[in-house]
Amino acid sequence: YNILSENMQPEYWVKAAESIDDDINNGADGIVIAHGTDTMHYTSAALSFMIKTPVPIVITGAQRSSDRPSTDAFLNIYNSCGAALSDIAEVTVLMHNTLNDGDCALHKGTKVRKMHTSRRDTFRSIDSEPIALLRDGKVKSVNLPYTKRGENELELNTAIESKVALIKSFPGISADIIDYHIDKGYKGLLIEGTGLGHVPDYMVDALQRANDEGIPVVMTSQCLYGTINMNVYSTGRLLQDAGVISGVDMTPETAYVKLAWALGQTEDVNEVKDIIQTNIAGELNESSSLKYFLN
Repeated sequence: YNILSENMQPEYWVKAAESIDDDINNGADGIVIAHGTDTMHYTSAALSFMIKTPVPIVITGAQRSSDRPSTDAFLNIYNSCGAALSDIAEVTVLMHNTLNDGDCALHKGTKVRKMHTSRRDTFRSIDSEPIALLRDGKVKSVNLPYTKRGENELELNTAIESKVALIKSFPGISADIIDYHIDKGYKGLLIEGTGLGHVPDYMVDALQRANDEGIPVVMTSQCLYGTINMNVYSTGRLLQDAGVISGVDMTPETAYVKLAWALGQTEDVNEVKDIIQTNIAGELNESSSLKYFLN
């Protein structure tokens, strides 16, 4: 596709995954995908869940267009090709690591997020660190364990439910928003709650209705860093009683994509919960570390 990335649709993730699957089956040793930066982290999450890959799949882009002296396009593409030739066989995002034309960071596709509107180093690993740094088309250093080339057999699973909503909580939010999405036939709701995973307590009845009608509701945090814990305060406990599922430490964007993918696998709320809380593509950390905060 040649589109602005804000125009991405779940069906395009499916077609991209199918095309990548064809390329790997036809002998590709690595894949590089050029992508607009606005929704790159949604696509990297989707491909992470849809494809178990034996070769590197690297998504990259540019914050400055190639006709500008300050473009980051060349360096990002060059180092992405290096990553695609490496032993790191995961779905990743590669972009500038700093404002300077030095290292590029290779981020896990499910733990990365765009964090600035225009900086060349806008992409950051959240509750994690980059898998590796690259310079001059070669892996310079490795920070995290990774899946090695040839370790996985190629598997494709593109089933996805597109009728999933991402709803941000805010002071004054109305429970009508939840009822609206239920009435419109949405199959899943991803909540971007406050703090440890909260919405106003007057929304509990509407969320209970969603659960009663077989619509899974997953809670994430606007804080981005840290882990959901709905055991601490009374509102969180009420939300759990209403069937709200913890998104653990996933970013809202990754959790949204995972919920859509999970609903492609099953309509059973309990089975969806099991999928959400099972680490499939490195999206869940066993524990949270302070060293990752604003790294």
